[in-house]
Amino acid sequence: MKVYSADEIRNVALVGHSGSGKTQLAAAALFDAGMVNRLGKVDEGNTVTDFDEEEIARKHTLSSSVAFAEWNRTKINFIDTPGMANFLSDTRAALRVTDAAAIVVDAVAGVEVQTEKVWNTASELEAPCVVVLNRLDRERASLDRSLSSLRDVFGREVVPLQLPIGEEKSFEGVVDLVRMQAVRFPGDGREPAVGDIPAALADAAATARDSLIEMVAEADDELMEKFFEAGTLSQEELEQGLRGAVGQRRIFPLLCTSALSNIGVQPLLDAIATYFPSPTDRPLPAVARNSGEPVSYAVANGDPAAAFVWKTVADPFAGRITLFRVATGALASDQAVENATKGTTERLGSLAVLQGKTQNAVARVNAGDIGAVTKLKDTQTSDTLAAAGSTLSFAPIAFAEPVLSYAIEPKTRGDEEKISTSLQRLQEEDPTIRYARDAQTQQLLLSGQGQLHIEVTVAKLKRRFGVEVNLKLPRIPYRETITAATEAHGRHKKQTGGHGQFGDCKIRVEPLPRGQDFDFANEIFGGSIPRQFIPAVEKGIHEAREKGYLAGYPMVDFRVTLYDGQFHAVDSNEMSFKMAGRLAFRDAMSRARPTLLEPVMDVEVHAPSEFAGDLMGSLNGRRGRIGGMETRGTSTVIKAQVPMAEMLTYEQQLTSTTGGRGSYNMEFSHYEEVPAHLHGKVIAAARADRGEAAGEDEEEE
Repeated sequence: MKVYSADEIRNVALVGHSGSGKTQLAAAALFDAGMVNRLGKVDEGNTVTDFDEEEIARKHTLSSSVAFAEWNRTKINFIDTPGMANFLSDTRAALRVTDAAAIVVDAVAGVEVQTEKVWNTASELEAPCVVVLNRLDRERASLDRSLSSLRDVFGREVVPLQLPIGEEKSFEGVVDLVRMQAVRFPGDGREPAVGDIPAALADAAATARDSLIEMVAEADDELMEKFFEAGTLSQEELEQGLRGAVGQRRIFPLLCTSALSNIGVQPLLDAIATYFPSPTDRPLPAVARNSGEPVSYAVANGDPAAAFVWKTVADPFAGRITLFRVATGALASDQAVENATKGTTERLGSLAVLQGKTQNAVARVNAGDIGAVTKLKDTQTSDTLAAAGSTLSFAPIAFAEPVLSYAIEPKTRGDEEKISTSLQRLQEEDPTIRYARDAQTQQLLLSGQGQLHIEVTVAKLKRRFGVEVNLKLPRIPYRETITAATEAHGRHKKQTGGHGQFGDCKIRVEPLPRGQDFDFANEIFGGSIPRQFIPAVEKGIHEAREKGYLAGYPMVDFRVTLYDGQFHAVDSNEMSFKMAGRLAFRDAMSRARPTLLEPVMDVEVHAPSEFAGDLMGSLNGRRGRIGGMETRGTSTVIKAQVPMAEMLTYEQQLTSTTGGRGSYNMEFSHYEEVPAHLHGKVIAAARADRGEAAGEDEEEE
C-alpha cells in the first residue's frame, strides 16, 4: 500500500451511544472506499471492525478496533469504539490518539446517554467533532427533532452541512449545502448521482446555507469583516473557513447518513478528508521525559521517533498485539527502540497496519499514523516507545477505577492457576478490570465497570482460554471488635503420662480507636511466665482473633495486655502457652461485648439533575448518609457514605432509575459498627457460609 505523510492522514474515532450505527458506518465507509468487496452487516456478523466472537454474538462493539480507508489521496484511520457505559474507557483511549471524533447519533432517538458522555470526553480532550445523523431511513427518523435535541444539549454550533432528501423509508440522498447540489445514492457503492436541488427543498436549502455561512463567518474575525462588507462569503472562503472553524471547535458540522442502506457515506468521507485536521495540526500532547513539562514538537518523519501505546490486544494465537500511534519520526520493522516508561529496550518485529483483525505488513509506520506490532516483551498500554535521541514522553491514559466486584470460582478443579494467567492477559488488554484474592475472605475477586463488563470478561475467559468459572456475589469483609474492657484467664493443662502440657496466663483487653487493628503489651514482672513463652501467648491470641468470636471475622481495634500467669518447670512449652492465649482470648470475648464492623464506602453518583431526588431517596434507603450535592451543567453529583453490603446490587437500580444515564464510583472509606438489628442476619449468613467447619474448630480448642 502507499506510504502516506502526516498531512495526508486523518485519524477519526467513531463514537456515540450503543446502537447508533458506528460499526455499520465503518463497514459502509470501507466498502465505498474499495477496501472490501462486500458491504458487511452487523446483524450478519461479518463487519470488519466487530470481529471478536463475543461482539458478533451480542451484536455490540465491546472493544475499540482499527480500520483504514484510502479516499481522495488521503488515508483515513477509523477507530470503531464501544458505546455502552461499561466499556467507555476504551472509547476514551481511542479519543486520546485520534485527531477528531465523528459522533454518531440515531436519527430517531436523538441525543442519548452515552452521546453526552463521549461529547464531554471529546470536549475535555479539545477534539474537533462532526455529528453524523445516522439511520435516517428508519421509521420516525427526523432531522428537525434530532437537530433540536443536539442544539439543546450541545449548543447552536451544531450546524447542518446537508439536508436529507426524502424521509424515513423514502430517504434517498442529501442536499449538499456547501456546493448547493443534490446527491442521490444507488446504495451499491457506485458513484452517487449529482443533480439539482429538488424544488420542494430549494427554500429550506437556501435558508440553511445562509445559516451555515453566518456561523463560519462568526468563527473568524477576518471572514466576519468580509461577510459584513459583501453580505456573504465566496465558495473558497466558505470551504477554508469551515475547515478552520471545525479544527478550532467553533462549528460542529452535521451530516446525514444511513449506513445500512449506504446513503450519505461517501460525502462523509469527503468531509473527513476536507475539513478534519491532520496529525500535523494536532500533535499528541507530550512532555519532556526528564522534567515532565509540556513540550511542543513537529510531526515530521525526520525527527527521532516517539510513539504512544494506546491499546494492547491479548490474542490467544498471535500473543500480545501492541497498538500505537507514531507522534513524530517513523518506526521501522526490526528496529531497536527504548520503552521510555519502563526503561527497557524492545526489538520491533514486523510492523503492520490493521484492517480489523487482519494485519497488513508494512516496512515502516510514519509520523501521525496508527500501527501495530506483536510480541513485545515489556510494553503495555500507556507506555512510550522512543528511538535513540528522542526526549518525548506521553502521559498515561486515565482509566476508570472498577465499581463492581464478583467472586469467581473455577468450574473445574485445578484451573485456579489457569484463571490467574488468563486474567493477567485480559488485564493487559483491558486495564479497567482488576483481579485479586481477598486476604480475609480468600475469594478471588474480579472487578470491573459493571455487571455486563464482568460477564463479558468471563465469556472471554471461556472463548479465548478455555477457562469456565462461576460468578458469585462477593462476601463482605466484615470485622469484629469489642466495646468494653475486661480481664480474662486462660489455662491449658493436659496430663497424658510422661511430660504433660501446662500454660497459664492472665490478660486485660480494652478497645482501641477505629483503625488501630491490634496491639499486644507485656507487663510480666518477676518471671511468672518465662520470657521465651510470651511470644507464644501473643501468637495464640493473634490466631484466635483472626478467626473471630461472633461470626468468624477477624477481631480488630483492641489491645491485649499480658500481666500475670504461671508455668511448670517440666510441662510448660510454647504450644501450651499458645493454647492458653487462645483460651484467654475466648474468655475475654465472653465479657467484652463484641460487635460487628462493616466497610463503609465513599460513593459518588453522577446523573441528570432530574433524577437527584429519587437517587437521594435510594441512597438513604440503603443506609447511606448524603454528604453533599454539586451541580455540573445539566448533571448532579451526589456524594454519600454507604455500607458496602448495600452497594452490591446498586448498579441495576441506578440503571433502572435513570434509564442508563447515571454512573457511580466508590472507594473504601472506613469501618463502622453494624446496626444491632442486623447482627443476627450477618452472623447466621456467616455460619451458613462456613458450614460445619466453625463448630469443628471450636471443638478442637
